[in-house]
Amino acid sequence: MHFKKKVKGLLNITLIGTLFLLATVNVNAQQQKPNIVYILTDDLGYGDIAYLNKKSKITTPNIDKLASEGIYFSDAHSNSAVCTPTRYGILTGRYAFRSPLKKGVLHGYSPALIEKERPTVATFLKDNGYATACIGKWHLGLNWVKKDAAKPAGTSGSGVKVTAAYDDNIDYNLKIADGPLDHGFDYSYIIPASLDMSPYFYIRNNKAVSAPTSYTKGLSETDGRGTMRRAGKMSPGFDFQQVLPNFINDAVSYIDDQAKSEKPFFLYLALPSPHTPWVPSEEFKNSKAGRYGNYVEETDFMVGKIFEALKKNNMDKNTLVIFTSDNGSDWKPEDIESTGHHANYVFRGRKADVFEAGHRIPFIARWPGMIKKGSTSNQIMCTTDLFATVAKIIDKPLPAEFAEDSENMLAAFKGFSKKPIRESIIHHSLSGYFSIRKGDWKLTTQLGSGGFTNPRILEPANGEAPMTLYNMAKDISETKNLYFEKPEIVAELQKLLKKNLKNGYSRPNF
Repeated sequence: MHFKKKVKGLLNITLIGTLFLLATVNVNAQQQKPNIVYILTDDLGYGDIAYLNKKSKITTPNIDKLASEGIYFSDAHSNSAVCTPTRYGILTGRYAFRSPLKKGVLHGYSPALIEKERPTVATFLKDNGYATACIGKWHLGLNWVKKDAAKPAGTSGSGVKVTAAYDDNIDYNLKIADGPLDHGFDYSYIIPASLDMSPYFYIRNNKAVSAPTSYTKGLSETDGRGTMRRAGKMSPGFDFQQVLPNFINDAVSYIDDQAKSEKPFFLYLALPSPHTPWVPSEEFKNSKAGRYGNYVEETDFMVGKIFEALKKNNMDKNTLVIFTSDNGSDWKPEDIESTGHHANYVFRGRKADVFEAGHRIPFIARWPGMIKKGSTSNQIMCTTDLFATVAKIIDKPLPAEFAEDSENMLAAFKGFSKKPIRESIIHHSLSGYFSIRKGDWKLTTQLGSGGFTNPRILEPANGEAPMTLYNMAKDISETKNLYFEKPEIVAELQKLLKKNLKNGYSRPNF
């Protein structure tokens, strides 16, 4: 009897010990997963960053330091040349032209774009033990609660002019639907769209912090280059100059809070800068690239605060930081002439274009111990690749039938892959123009920029090539059209583009 009790006692102790060990292993596994901080700037050009462009007129010491401590991709692209579709692609791993948004961007009152059943990077990481936060510019639409169900909510577009008497028919006392909390984020602190689109107010966890009961008459480019913001509703005391600092302060507080948790975290930090209006704080005023340069330099300073917060909390060693932009800079030829600064480096065109400057972006990543310091990759990559890459990082399969255009780039991050990972990438402009890149070759199916650069639409003259084909390895500025010289490559790329559009996906093994 004594013996049986002893055995039973030993079994209980062993069971308790085993359960404790399993729990410890589980906690350690959670802790070993890296934190992920994804910093998305708005309209920042490749050539703005001094580390990437030695002739930049802008100083970016914090971003430069990040690049020197990690890797930069010299051939990275946003999945669109404008903001809303790029944000959709980042979070869903899917080209936005497959969504209902076939061209253009959403405005401040637009309904939600991300489908209810569609997983995002945030839902995926949350399901795998991550705390998740979205701080900054949302610009993916929201489903507003109407005061009068028979009338529309807000304006029909960002170009609609409104007066101080305008009633947008929205009940700001009620929770806003289909915001970040409905797409995988535990916490959110956002503005609805760009800082030049009304309504201007903050939303925390899908509720208005202060309802937009006031009004701004807006500004135009005649008030100064980069000052434009649309007239519309705003919350009382809304300070455009303080939006960037407010988001950074909130992100720092979030990081401080997460330092007390055993969970890894994913922070999607979508900055409003340096998109118009260019509203740098007063202490930033000495850039050689004018008001725009001042705003970029403030952005760099603010990003530095994020790095400081990670270091202060001893989290920098186990945090993957990604820094990028949603598209190229909206930098006009006259801006180059007046400042001597090439925001889009040597690339043709500007934001919104199917030309290279529209979508070739800075992309920098740091992950101590995993990414070699001061490394560079010439792998062609796309912003849609975040989903598949984080899935590989945490060693979990992608959700079935989703993340259609996301490819795992972890080997490129670590410098292991010398062969091309992506077979191809599709570029997409503001007006819906398509371009496809495979290896060195880029085929654009229409003439004109399809964006902001004139001519936006261009019909071929008699005998002129109806499309453009460039060898990007030899002609990075897209100056020599080889359409007639390489008909076999034109045919190959046309066929590949048609296949990827028709299939509804582009990643292999889908």
